[in-house]
Amino acid sequence: MTWLNPHVYLDTVVLLGGIASRLEPLARVAFGVGAAFASFAFFFALGFGARLLSPLFTRPAAWRWLDAGVGVTMWLLAIWLLGF
Repeated sequence: MTWLNPHVYLDTVVLLGGIASRLEPLARVAFGVGAAFASFAFFFALGFGARLLSPLFTRPAAWRWLDAGVGVTMWLLAIWLLGF
């Protein structure tokens, strides 16, 4: 299913490829290694973090706080993108 996700291609090819295209050849290799390591670290932390935080998220209040935090973050990003 991962290969059918359009974000895989947008993030990998368009976003990372666009950034890497501006770099020197040796810097591109370092950028690629760093991006791969960051991806591995993110998914590693996501998997083990979910396991560690699962007792906390058995309470509905924790989900409300998480949703509120995500909502505030999205509003702040929207305001920042509008240039305020």
